[in-house]
Amino acid sequence: MKLRIAALGRIKSGPERTLVDDYLERGTATGRSVGLGPLVESELDNRSLKSASDESRALATSLDPGARLILLDERGKALGSRQLARQIGQWRDEGCREAVFCIGGADGHDRSQLPQPDLMLAFGPAVFPHKLVRVMLAEQLYRAVSIQAGTPYHRD
Repeated sequence: MKLRIAALGRIKSGPERTLVDDYLERGTATGRSVGLGPLVESELDNRSLKSASDESRALATSLDPGARLILLDERGKALGSRQLARQIGQWRDEGCREAVFCIGGADGHDRSQLPQPDLMLAFGPAVFPHKLVRVMLAEQLYRAVSIQAGTPYHRD
């Protein structure tokens, strides 16, 4: 099952870009043995998008039919790493071909412009910069894949 981060805007070269790329590469390599991957990222050009509605419509049009939709939102559910790994494994076992983790713009998601999400995910009640959220999400996806593969990366 493909795991994709769909995010508005572009991360240029620098430490955040390096970290995202590293975790996606590591997750892709680790996930092959357990039917997870590739881990990829799609960056949507948001320069012409003027509102959260426009941004959410752009995210919605990037979704493939049948993909699981996960919205990153501060009001979402804070899952532990093992819980996220179990959920991803369950979707894979149900035959899902892709799970898309959407990071909205500065004003969040306009839920009326998106399909019903399969999960709303939060990294706690704090608000984080979007670049950092992308790094944190890439790492958590790598961690979930590592848990599914039984590697020693994750320690409880």
